[in-house]
Amino acid sequence: MPALDPAVEAQVLKVADAIGALMESWGFKRNMGRVWAMLYLEQAPLSAADIGERLSLSTGAMSMLLTERQQWGVVRKTWVPGERRDYYEAETSIWKMVSRVLRERELRWIQDAAEQFAAADHVLADAGAAATGDDAARVQGIAAKVAGLSQLAQVGAHLVENILSGESVDALPIKTVGELAKVVGGSKPGA
Repeated sequence: MPALDPAVEAQVLKVADAIGALMESWGFKRNMGRVWAMLYLEQAPLSAADIGERLSLSTGAMSMLLTERQQWGVVRKTWVPGERRDYYEAETSIWKMVSRVLRERELRWIQDAAEQFAAADHVLADAGAAATGDDAARVQGIAAKVAGLSQLAQVGAHLVENILSGESVDALPIKTVGELAKVVGGSKPGA
């Protein structure tokens, strides 16, 4: 692949680094974002060697990064006529990538938390029924906060599901859950 003007290449690397930092803040490896960005910005597929050279990454690192990116569906192998080595191109639908992460990661995390809250709620209900005096008040307070967390998880799951289905999203339920938590915690709403 012919070399780009150094000023253009510098901007490509800046954008790749910015996307890498963003991806890292979402819990992915920085270089996963950098690899995707490099492929996304190019007009033609690149080989692993081309990407690795431009991003100063080893062959082993490139192999692992490209495999992980393919598993997430954000990079795919492609055939280049007359070439024997593998070439790669980026998924260009940002929505397709974001929705997959929301569905397979964030929504699953919320659902797992909701299951834990529900299990805790059952145990706390039994403990509250058996507790007396100060212990009863303490268990009741804990149970009320767990109920608030359960409600927050339900609202969060609903919001993510709305986003994924393309429906409008109303953030008011999150504020309402937050106000409930303040009241249960002993603070006044809006304080």
